[in-house]
Amino acid sequence: MRTLFMGTPDFAVFSLDALCTSGENIIGVITQPDKPKGRGYTMTPPPVKVYAEERGIKVYQPNTLRGEEFSNLLSELDPELIVVVAYGKILPENVIKYPKYGCINVHGSLLPEYRGAAPMQRAIIDGRTVTGITTMYMDVGLDTGNMILKEEIKIAENDNFEDIHDRLGACGARVLLDTVERIKEGNAPSIPQDDSLSTYASKIEKSDCLIDFSADAKTVHDLIRGLSPIPLAFTHTPDGKLLKIFRSEICERSSENEVTGKVVSLEGGNITVACGRGSVNLLGVLPEGKGRMSAADFIRGRKIALGDILK
Repeated sequence: MRTLFMGTPDFAVFSLDALCTSGENIIGVITQPDKPKGRGYTMTPPPVKVYAEERGIKVYQPNTLRGEEFSNLLSELDPELIVVVAYGKILPENVIKYPKYGCINVHGSLLPEYRGAAPMQRAIIDGRTVTGITTMYMDVGLDTGNMILKEEIKIAENDNFEDIHDRLGACGARVLLDTVERIKEGNAPSIPQDDSLSTYASKIEKSDCLIDFSADAKTVHDLIRGLSPIPLAFTHTPDGKLLKIFRSEICERSSENEVTGKVVSLEGGNITVACGRGSVNLLGVLPEGKGRMSAADFIRGRKIALGDILK
């Protein structure tokens, strides 16, 4: 099949690589425009563009998918199948309906749960122990199309966003290849979603990243790992300085009669903080204006003291 691939970040590269390695006929790649990054605002291409150019695949970076220009490009490429993986923009109806064999999407959740922009992070933040991949036929709704295949993966107690991102990326590639093969054979399932079971995984905002130590220790730990390595959960030291946290663990220490957010121990190079129920050990921190460091190094630098309140 003449297959057009649409995707942007690292997560999409897993699927594109699988399609290329398996010998699928990739006629082109649609990805987001280059964006400025870093302190020097250097124009940086998205990972999918880098990969596609290395493979000699033609790359297109339209500013919009709406209008005559992209419609003409679609007619010129004439794909029989469109594969979409974390492209980053809503596809208009004329694009979704163009290919003979459909427009399919690889989504990082077990639909209909966690429709939306941040399914992997939200599943971890919510303390889920299982997530997975769903392939589906796209429609004009937000992740509402008929499902094709699913595969589950487990989320361990200390897995963070990076861990789950990479495992789901590999899982998505496997499920996509199976999906494409079934479409070729004409026996791909098309299972309607039960909208009554749907949940929404909204984009991560800055307000989502502030740690509320009045919550229980597991909730705090789940937030920290769900936002690590980016954008990172944060709190503030008593002097008002920003302190981001990239690694933590649940501590057995009781927090009864302690002020939430209070540093109750610095033993073993850990920053133990009282929560609404239980305590959490902060193991890796990113202080304002500094690089990432272990909690032990932060303690040795005398940047935190027993009895400090983080908030």
